[in-house]
Amino acid sequence: MPGTKEIRAKIASVKNTQKITRAMQMVATSKMRRAQEHLRAARPYADKMRAVIADLAEANPDYRSPYLQCRASVKSVGIIVISTDRGLAGALNANVFKETLLLIREWQGQGATVNLGVVGAKGLAFFRRLDTRIVANVSHLGDRPHVKDLIGAVKVLLDAYRDADIDRLFLVNAEFVNTMTQRPAVRQLLPLEPSATQAPREHWDYIYEPEAAQILDGLLIRYVESQVYRGVVENVAAEMAARMVAMKAATDNAGKLVEEMQLIYNKARQAAITKELAEIVGGASAL
Repeated sequence: MPGTKEIRAKIASVKNTQKITRAMQMVATSKMRRAQEHLRAARPYADKMRAVIADLAEANPDYRSPYLQCRASVKSVGIIVISTDRGLAGALNANVFKETLLLIREWQGQGATVNLGVVGAKGLAFFRRLDTRIVANVSHLGDRPHVKDLIGAVKVLLDAYRDADIDRLFLVNAEFVNTMTQRPAVRQLLPLEPSATQAPREHWDYIYEPEAAQILDGLLIRYVESQVYRGVVENVAAEMAARMVAMKAATDNAGKLVEEMQLIYNKARQAAITKELAEIVGGASAL
């Protein structure tokens, strides 16, 4: 059994760690609330943007945007993977990476090549170790990401789709469900999939100014950017929730460990006192 001095040092060390994890839990809770506000603001815009694009795509069959072309033969796919810049977020990144690897293997099994656009330092570090081509990356967006920081990375994959270098474009990110639940989500960005909830319309009365090609192509670019931005905001909210839960678990575990070590310390101290008393009694008997 270790000595009382060593046990006291370990208890102090664990308590210091507990203070750090409790502080990180409080910070993550505060940031999660702000991230939820940004998420609530981003979701309606992204949903409405998708609905508008779906309407416009069906309203003008005379012009078919290259971003809407559905190619029968898929030779190459692009995947935008959103991860965090920092760790201590439980299994959040691991679940996103697992879903991405399943998607990669699925398309590679069909003979297609895969090109990655990676958002986040953790994703970049992970996929650099794999034999997968990374064509664009961006990291260190902070807790309040802005769409302008994503435009460069998104444009690389949009240009590749327009030039037929990739035939499908997917987005993989952590979806914020609630404080205790964050799950990986996979969405196909291009070509645009028909909405299962949107009822088909029969009459169209759109007037294009200056022209349909310019408007549709511009809106489709904004659409993809809005979906990626929404994914990044979702990921930030999921990250903060996962970190809050992880730090709370670490704080609780540290408290349990302190209680166990305190019990060991009390037993060691009692044993030391008993030993000293026995030595005193033994010495008195000898005299």
